[in-house]
Amino acid sequence: MTVETTSIDTLVVGAGQAGVAMSEHLSKIGVPHLVLERARIAEAWRTGRWDSLVANGPAWHDRFPNLDFADFDPNGFASKEQVAEYFVQYAQKFDAPIRTGVEVTKVVRNVGRPGFTVDTSEGTIEANRVVVATGPFQRPVIPPVAPKSATLTQIHSADYRNPQQLPEGGVLVVGAGSSGVQIADELQRSGRRVYLSVGAHDRPPRGYRGRDFCWWLGVLGEWDAEVMKPGREHVTIAVSGARGGHTVDFRRLAHQGITLVGLTKSFDEGVAKFEADLADNIRRGDENYLSLLDAADAYAARNGLELPEEPEARFIPADPDCMTHPLLELDLAQAGVTSIIWATGYAVDFNWLKVDAFDDTGKPKHQRGVAKEPGIYFLGLPWLSRRGSAFIWGVWHDAKHIADHIATQRKYLAYYDAPRRHIEETRVECVEGTPAESRVHSVSEMGVN
Repeated sequence: MTVETTSIDTLVVGAGQAGVAMSEHLSKIGVPHLVLERARIAEAWRTGRWDSLVANGPAWHDRFPNLDFADFDPNGFASKEQVAEYFVQYAQKFDAPIRTGVEVTKVVRNVGRPGFTVDTSEGTIEANRVVVATGPFQRPVIPPVAPKSATLTQIHSADYRNPQQLPEGGVLVVGAGSSGVQIADELQRSGRRVYLSVGAHDRPPRGYRGRDFCWWLGVLGEWDAEVMKPGREHVTIAVSGARGGHTVDFRRLAHQGITLVGLTKSFDEGVAKFEADLADNIRRGDENYLSLLDAADAYAARNGLELPEEPEARFIPADPDCMTHPLLELDLAQAGVTSIIWATGYAVDFNWLKVDAFDDTGKPKHQRGVAKEPGIYFLGLPWLSRRGSAFIWGVWHDAKHIADHIATQRKYLAYYDAPRRHIEETRVECVEGTPAESRVHSVSEMGVN
């Protein structure tokens, strides 16, 4: 599809959950805009995830405020295709001006005039402002410790689809956040020998006392936390909606047949080496788990909530052998490991954005999504304004804040244009003499040239 619009007030880059939310709010306040998406709406949900993935939150929670998942159990966990179709339906609901199959390749600020020049795969667009809604999952990261081996199949979790995709043999999964845990579990259930490298993590209960953990984090104000706790920057969250949803318990995974190891440290001639931190990482995860149960109990008591008691939730299984006698080294060939899956996260990639909106490390500089570079906005990034910013419901609220900021800027510019038009009208009426000159001088002193 070609880009017919060559100039627009606001250009939104990306039509995932962030771009769709942004378009809704801009449409509500009447801001002319265009959304460009290089593939399809919510493409990352369709092709950037494994086959069996479901949402990590229940359908009543992981959605926008103005549309439920159609014909779906509110307490269920939607599949990746259902989530993608949800965003398509949501965009259709307000006729979002989305152009698919158009990639933005460069954005530069105009010199001596307002706005930005945007190069795309279908031509050039002039935009007064640009909203970057490309999300946090742009470039899969495989750490430099990855071995250089022609005999091992190595892929990032972004490229994993199903167990049949991998060659016969065991698998080392590196990373124990939601992706790594779910992939390791699926591989082990398919009959594979699986080793799971576990680093620092939080592991909230899937549910407690009849309420999902998403509800508990909501009423406890955790989703609205504005600042990450110091030292928690690299702590992942292990939670799962798979098989109807369940609490991730690493000890149970070990008793199920997965061999747990510590943080992956290095590889040396086919031997993987691990930190001696497995037990500490799991116990700190337990502390996080139990602290949420404590907070939930205190909230229920404080507010007189009649929720069923659940003392069994505090049961911690016995430490498996892989915790009491941890592996610090693993000869991959001897163990029959033929594949490594790196569930090690993503980095952002803003190389196409040639503006002064980043710090020395390349991270966006912004205040609640309003960038250091006037006219540039970021949406959908983790901790944009709060803990929930990168989640479906959180991005919707952040988009509203950005839309309001855009509306305010447009009002100021409209006020700027009004006296300019009045000056031009006065100049036409006053063909000679002091009156016109005095009028122009007076307005010029107000900062309007």
